[in-house]
Amino acid sequence: MNRLRVIPARRHGQERLYVCLADGRNIAWYDREAARVNLLSDDRRSDVLDILGPFLTGPVTIGPPPVPTPAELARLSLHPDDDLAPNRPGESLLVALDRDPGPARRLRPDPRRRALTAELVTGEALDALDGAGWHTLHSVPLPGGDRIHHLLIGPGGLYAVHALYARRSRVRVADPLVALGRHEPRPVLRRVRADADRASYALTAEVRPVLALVAPSGVTVTAAPRDVRVLTDAELPELARQGGVLKPADVEGLHAMARDRTTWDLL
Repeated sequence: MNRLRVIPARRHGQERLYVCLADGRNIAWYDREAARVNLLSDDRRSDVLDILGPFLTGPVTIGPPPVPTPAELARLSLHPDDDLAPNRPGESLLVALDRDPGPARRLRPDPRRRALTAELVTGEALDALDGAGWHTLHSVPLPGGDRIHHLLIGPGGLYAVHALYARRSRVRVADPLVALGRHEPRPVLRRVRADADRASYALTAEVRPVLALVAPSGVTVTAAPRDVRVLTDAELPELARQGGVLKPADVEGLHAMARDRTTWDLL
């Protein structure tokens, strides 16, 4: 008989304890706020209650999930290694810096840390939209070593958000070039569009590109970029005001597809 383990997680403001088999598949979860143990199969009922016993507080309801949707079942069947939802903002950079923090003393700041700051600030702003029916996935890996910094999914559609550190810099945008202060312009908008195009292909749905400028001293746009929204981190909540594009069931279905790592493997 497969041994069970308990994995704590917090999703969209709700604390849950998942009960998993040795291969990582979920067979039950305890929702603390709802005081409910949800069983995907009654076969392991006693085993699930035994391992959850030390965590249960007060009376709980035990039974199958209440009217589970296909998206919820797909999410629960994901192996933990294939589930992108737990990724933190800047996950890839956090792992890279942990493996190779670089020399203790540097003449110039490590550009990875500035990039990480941009993703952390942007990710925090996007995660704050969860209560409005939106989901955000962070550091979505793409074949070839690329990644989408943030993928926002909600009633107003899908957005691939690229975070750019611009603290105390005046930003000039001249499609496709973006210049920070006195630095040479770079074709950043091409990367932003490419990320959105690849996400659209993988999810078979329109994904719109967004460039998020973190803490700039000012932004000058010579002409409105084609198809790309350019926002500061303070303006990101504007995305939540977009609505009428996706129904709640569509949002959940696309989120379930996007959080599965294998969705992105064949790009």
